[in-house]
Amino acid sequence: MPILTQTHREHFDEYGYMVIENAVPIELCDAVVDAIFAFLEMDPSNPNDWYRAPHKPGAGMVEMYQHQAMWNVYQHPPIHQIYTEVYGTHRIWVHPDRVNMKPPKHSDHPEWDHKGMYHWDADTTKLPLDFGTQGVLFLTDTTDNQGSFVCWPGAHKSLIDQENPWVPEISPEHFIQVPAKAGSLLIWHKALPHGNGRNTSDKLRLAQYMNFYPVPDPIDEERRQERITLWRERRALGRGPYPGDPRGWEAKNYGSAKLTPLGRKLLGLDLWD
Repeated sequence: MPILTQTHREHFDEYGYMVIENAVPIELCDAVVDAIFAFLEMDPSNPNDWYRAPHKPGAGMVEMYQHQAMWNVYQHPPIHQIYTEVYGTHRIWVHPDRVNMKPPKHSDHPEWDHKGMYHWDADTTKLPLDFGTQGVLFLTDTTDNQGSFVCWPGAHKSLIDQENPWVPEISPEHFIQVPAKAGSLLIWHKALPHGNGRNTSDKLRLAQYMNFYPVPDPIDEERRQERITLWRERRALGRGPYPGDPRGWEAKNYGSAKLTPLGRKLLGLDLWD
């Protein structure tokens, strides 16, 4: 039975994103939250412990990529089914992405009061943009003032217009912050301008990013081997603005994540039939 409904698809086409509730069980979400705090060596029950290294002020990105709890989300069968329905093929790969822990603003830590960010996950000089997605899993119930995913609903349309594509000028007043329950998966079109918002609540924003895409034809063997190496060595890609955790915490603290038969195919360790 399909997971995506006509309502999901219509919302995605019209606004550039959709929210699939109950995509992941709460216990899998809780395990990722526990992993985040272990990685950051912080006490989740002590708000005064949230504003220090190894975390950094800013958008809340945490450079943990290969934890077993994250892989348990990736290889949760309904996640694969959702992306199969999104892309129209079961031959899907995952590129392990980051997690997010964005603390609320705090009068004693003004440098952590991140006002929000807005960008595209695509090269907007090459129009029209083709189809592709990014995703984020809500690890806890998240309100619309909690530093959650923000986007400019519908703004993707101008960048995918086949006859007259154009890039709209980003203006913060067009953006909304999207609330959702724990276990909800939000998937957006890569042409949608998005980011995360200001956290003016008294709670953390906790999320796991999801980067799934169809296996390229022909297979990009270099990219496949690169992802396998990152999984085996428990480290980040190390390019661009996210060079990886300088402590090497993942490599020092646990072995490679155990993969199910589905997980092995999502990584590319085994090839799809």
